[in-house]
Amino acid sequence: MIDFEIGDEFALLVDTTRGFAADHLAASMRDTESARRVDDAVRAAYAEIGLADLEIPESLDGAGLGCLARCLVNEELAAHDAGATVALDTLGPALYAALELGGAAAVSALRDACEARPGARAALLFEDTDRQPGEPVSLEAAWVPADHVAAVVLLGPGGVSLVTEGIGTTPVRGAGLRAAGASRLRVDDAPIAAAWHDAAAAHRARARTRLWVASLLLGVLRAACDFSRDYSTERQAFGRPIAHHQALAFLVVEMAMALESARLLVHEAAWRIDRALPADAEAAGALAECIDAARFIGPNGVQILGGHGFMADYPVEKHMREARALGLLAGGLDAAVEEAGRSLCAAEHPLAFAGLAEGAA
Repeated sequence: MIDFEIGDEFALLVDTTRGFAADHLAASMRDTESARRVDDAVRAAYAEIGLADLEIPESLDGAGLGCLARCLVNEELAAHDAGATVALDTLGPALYAALELGGAAAVSALRDACEARPGARAALLFEDTDRQPGEPVSLEAAWVPADHVAAVVLLGPGGVSLVTEGIGTTPVRGAGLRAAGASRLRVDDAPIAAAWHDAAAAHRARARTRLWVASLLLGVLRAACDFSRDYSTERQAFGRPIAHHQALAFLVVEMAMALESARLLVHEAAWRIDRALPADAEAAGALAECIDAARFIGPNGVQILGGHGFMADYPVEKHMREARALGLLAGGLDAAVEEAGRSLCAAEHPLAFAGLAEGAA
């Protein structure tokens, strides 16, 4: 028999996170979105229960929990407010690049940069090249979910580099994740403060980044499924709840199926990472599945409510916006599918076909 239970320790973590999110995120999500920031009291509560340092090693005064723990926490938080979840995670996925390649020194440097600018976050960008310490860099990113950026981490195919100077942001309106802020990021002829190189570790950092995004998507999609399902059981049409009409009942079931399928892929990939197993294809495939599910669940969650779905009186329009925004992170759908295909076709992958592997080579 296969046991899908998460265990008592993780169950307690999920319950604690759910209580925090219900008390501090859900009721104020519209105010937080309008203010483009999370209240300092909420940040303090987030740090107090240990969620801020969930994956920081114990040697750096963190909780030392793994990827699956972060995925479970992200889903619970994002089910209440994905934008606030991103805002609360100051280091975000930049932590993975620093931790996997630079270890304690890199994490400390990243922490110091963010602590020197209260309210600023670290931004992670995927690159096609690796950089060296002292090398000047100039770049632009059309959108990052932050109003203030203290450090930029550049994750290349075989290494990671850190930029802490010459960083500028220009606020933009943004459609989703507004509680985290939204800006155009620019780095002007800034030196690489530090760089670390390890191709295997870089792949692992990319996989963990993709699961960070995918787990946030799970929370948003779960919220969309739950709210639209509950609405369909209460809304009356032709003398009975609209959920009792076959076409809509099938749609509700298909949305739930898409969510559960995506969740299983995310949890499997996270489990593999926590056990130091190869997870490139699994993480990329999980993110691709979550983005694909978002394109189905988000619009249909709005459609079930009809015209009401587009009104701010109901949260499904926010769910759709946030899901679309999250789908742009970590390279988006195309990069995830490309990575999954490349990994699956590699000769050493157990699912690879010899002909495909030879063709890829």
